[in-house]
Amino acid sequence: MLQNVVAINDLFQPLTVGSLTVPNRFAMAPMTRQASPGGVPGADVAEYYRRRAAGGVGLIITEGVRLPDPAAGYPFSIPTIAGDEVVARWSRVVAAVHAEGGTIAAQLWHQGAERDDADGVTPVSPSGVDGLGRAKGRALETDELPGIAELFAQAARTAREVGFDAVELHGAHGYLLDEFFWERTNARTDGYGGDLAARTRFPAEVVAAVRAAVGPDYPVIFRFSQWKGLDYTASIADDPTQLQELLAPLVEAGVDIFHPSTRRHYVPAFPDHDSQLSLAGWTKKVAGLPVIAVGSVGLETQFRSEKQGQVIQPAPVERLVEQFGAGEFDIVAIGRALLADPAWVNRLRDGELDGFAGYDPATALASLA
Repeated sequence: MLQNVVAINDLFQPLTVGSLTVPNRFAMAPMTRQASPGGVPGADVAEYYRRRAAGGVGLIITEGVRLPDPAAGYPFSIPTIAGDEVVARWSRVVAAVHAEGGTIAAQLWHQGAERDDADGVTPVSPSGVDGLGRAKGRALETDELPGIAELFAQAARTAREVGFDAVELHGAHGYLLDEFFWERTNARTDGYGGDLAARTRFPAEVVAAVRAAVGPDYPVIFRFSQWKGLDYTASIADDPTQLQELLAPLVEAGVDIFHPSTRRHYVPAFPDHDSQLSLAGWTKKVAGLPVIAVGSVGLETQFRSEKQGQVIQPAPVERLVEQFGAGEFDIVAIGRALLADPAWVNRLRDGELDGFAGYDPATALASLA
């Protein structure tokens, strides 16, 4: 049992951001399941999220939700958020989470060049290249960009009407918005490419469109990352100054909460500037907004480092508690540990994590999106 009981108790205090009040500081990280045939979330999806809310999670962030455009995502078993049946089913998911005292945010997702084109639909991206610099799909025309921003806005508006407590924009891991940030995938010459300020322009326009659609008090979360699905060593900000340049336009456009995705929450982001401060800590420092930390919480290995057949064992969370006490983050998102045990948060609260059995990647039904 952790010695710093006071710090643990602090993690169970509420947090209010705009119209959202999270009952504690724990979130469920967004994890793609491909379990919604035809894009329609069923009763099993509602039960999946309900169990995590019942297990103590204060904020559920859904798996990535495809924008209502065929080029936005594939396969179609990934849920969408358009159409009467889809809206009705999401309403049941939201009601199930709310019934357990939790809150829920919809993560809005456009896969960009990382979209699988097995169905014959051409992926679209800033420059028609994927995260390895290979030609894939086609580059978006400048006059197409407002339409994509409006897709995000429409999806956010629908999410609010459904009853979601917030939306998260997926700007991480090498997907569309992140492809604008990253030099390797953005070679545009039309004002949306070039220096970091120009590469941030379109994601900021998306944020502004979403903000206009949902109003001033509805929380907008923005997820970003250094690492990409095809390159764990990638970087879009090499130092704190660049990080501030990246985030400032998003703050001005209307982001309320940042969700910097890392594979290990405790790794220093810029060790030449601070030997301990994490990406979450730097994000809060330069942006001045609430931050969600994430990355191998409660587990021994970082995300996507497991070998086949290896059971990942639980790890102490003292470092996490230290980071929270130091003000590095406001909410912590948990992924794989919640797949292994939906009641992980309640176990932490009750000092019962010794009974946590670990995580077997071979039997898990989800992966990070």
